[in-house]
Amino acid sequence: MSKPVRVRFAPSPTGPLHMGGVRTALYNYLFAKKFNGTFILRIEDTDQTRFVPGAQEYIMDALAWCGILPTEGPGLGGAFGPYIQSERKEMYRPYAETLVANDKAYYAFDTAEELDLVREQAKQMGMPNWQYNSVTRASMKNSLTLPQSEVTKRIEDGEPYVIRMKMPRNEEVRFQDLIRGWVVVNTNNLDDKVLFKSDGMPTYHLANVVDDFTMQISHVIRGEEWLPSAPLHALLYQAFGWEAPEFAHLPLLLRPDGNGKLSKRDGDRLGFPVFPTNWTTAEGELYSGYREKGYLPEAFINMLALLGWNPGTPQELFSLEELVDAFSLERVSKSGAKFDPEKTKWFQQSWLRMQPDATIAAELRALNPDLSLSDAALETLVGLMKERATFARDMLTDGAYLLKNPTEFDGETLRKKWKAETTEYLKEWMLRLDGISDFTSANIESAFKAFLEEKGLGIGAVLLPYRLSVTGVGAGPGMFDVSAFLGKEEVLSRMKTNLSLLSNLVHEA
Repeated sequence: MSKPVRVRFAPSPTGPLHMGGVRTALYNYLFAKKFNGTFILRIEDTDQTRFVPGAQEYIMDALAWCGILPTEGPGLGGAFGPYIQSERKEMYRPYAETLVANDKAYYAFDTAEELDLVREQAKQMGMPNWQYNSVTRASMKNSLTLPQSEVTKRIEDGEPYVIRMKMPRNEEVRFQDLIRGWVVVNTNNLDDKVLFKSDGMPTYHLANVVDDFTMQISHVIRGEEWLPSAPLHALLYQAFGWEAPEFAHLPLLLRPDGNGKLSKRDGDRLGFPVFPTNWTTAEGELYSGYREKGYLPEAFINMLALLGWNPGTPQELFSLEELVDAFSLERVSKSGAKFDPEKTKWFQQSWLRMQPDATIAAELRALNPDLSLSDAALETLVGLMKERATFARDMLTDGAYLLKNPTEFDGETLRKKWKAETTEYLKEWMLRLDGISDFTSANIESAFKAFLEEKGLGIGAVLLPYRLSVTGVGAGPGMFDVSAFLGKEEVLSRMKTNLSLLSNLVHEA
C-alpha cells in the first residue's frame, strides 16, 4: 500500500445493525488488520428525522460481541474526531459554500410544496420520474436563475434554502472499483443532489465525502446499495480537488431462496435472526439476535465472512486471526451471496465442538445455577453431548436423561427392537452389570461383549433395548460412557423401574 490503510464502518443510528452491516464492518476490519491499518467506527446521524434512541449503543455493543473492535470511534478517542456526524455539524457548511463559490454547487429556494407540484405536473405529462437536474434547474428557483441581489436578500432574510450539486451535463464519470472493475456513468443520468439541507445539516453525500477526506480514509468498503451514489461522490472529490479513496462495493446478502435482498423485515418471519443481538423496539416488539439464540460469535463471524468471499481453498472454519491472514478484496464476489440458515447452524455446531468442555460447562452453570451436578460431572456431561449439540443449551435438553430417569420412550425404537425375549436378556444383563466392581466405560464394554458372546447374541438384540431402558431414546453418546456417567446404582434402578413399563408398552402396541 502506498499510504497508510485507514478504513471506516459508518452506520446510521436508525435502528438495529443488520447482519449485512456486520459483514461490511467485518470486511473493513479484516482489510485494516491485514495491512496493519486503522479500523474506524463513525456514526452517520445526519438524518435526524430517522434517529432511533439506543441504536448507536446497540451498534457498538453488537460489534463488541462480534470481536470487531474499532481502533478509533465514539468513546474510543482518536486524532480525527468527533466520530459522530451531528457533533461535526459546524464543519460542513464551509465546504458546501466553497463548492458554491467555485460554481460546483448552488443555492435552491424551492419549497417542498413547490417541488411536489412540479413532480405531479410532470407525472400528468407522462414523466413520472422528474428530477432536479442540469436541464430542469433552469426553470426552478435557485441561484442560477435568480439575480444575485435577490439570492443575497433571500439568504439575509432567513429564507430556507438547500445547496445542490451542480451536476455537469453529458460528462462521463469514471472510477475503478476494487471488486467490480471500472464503473462508468454519464452525468445526464444523475440529478442535482442536495448536499446541504435547510435545517443546517449536511446530507449523507456531503458529510460522507468530507469526513472520509478529513479522516484520511484510504479505502471505502461498503455495501452495493451505495454504488449508485459513488459517481456523485467521485465528482465531489473532483470538485474539491481532492484525491479520492479507493472504492470497493460489496455484494448483497440474499434471502435463502435467492429471491431478493435479505432485509431487516425478513428476520424471525423466515425462522432465523438477521440481527447480531436482540433488539426491542420502542413499542416493545422483540427481534431476535444470534447472541441470544445461543450462537457463538466465532461461528457468526465465520459464517458472515464466507458470504460473498471465498479463500480459494477448501478451508471453511476460520478464527478471526486466520480470516485476517486469508482475506483479500480480490476474492470478494460481484454477485449476491445467498444466506443459508442450515449452513449457519453447521458453523455453530463446528465451533461449539472446538470449545473446551470446561468453558461450555461454565456457560451451562451460568444459565442453570440450580444444577445439582458437580463441576467435574457437568464437564463430563458436556463431553458426552457436545458432538450432537448445536447450542450449549441443547446438552441439557437433549441430554435430560443424564439428569433424571426418563418418563417418555422412543416408540419407534421400542417397536423395532423390543422382542418377546428382550426383557429376559436385559434382566440377565442387569446381573452382569451388578457384578462389575469398577464401573468404568471400558469395564462395562468388556462385560457386554462377553455377555453377547456367551449368549450367542448380536449387538442389536441387547444394546438398543439397553439404551432405551436407561435413557428413553434410541440414539445418543456411547452407551457405555453414559452408563459410567450415571453410575451402577442409577443404571440398575432405572432398568428395574423401566423394564416392566416397556414390556407393557410393547404388549399394548
